[in-house]
Amino acid sequence: MKLFIAGFPNDFDDTDLREMFELYGTVTSAGFVTDRATGKSKGFGFIEMPDNTEALETIGILNGTRIKGKQVSVQKAEERPGQSRPAKNFNRRY
Repeated sequence: MKLFIAGFPNDFDDTDLREMFELYGTVTSAGFVTDRATGKSKGFGFIEMPDNTEALETIGILNGTRIKGKQVSVQKAEERPGQSRPAKNFNRRY
């Protein structure tokens, strides 16, 4: 299950994020979305947890908690309409 996260302290990096969520289950990917120009975090990101039960329990535990004075949001990620695209086949020859 893919989780949307927001509100984490600015000094958290992808490694901190992964380590925190691994306390609650298996994590296949974790990262903040960064600005292409500056490389700085945009303040939100995504976690992927393969076990839906662990993911839902993690949402229940972490959503709304405070970390270093900031209230964090952890929710099931929702696909935005029109954003679902088939994967590109980069091995295709023309």
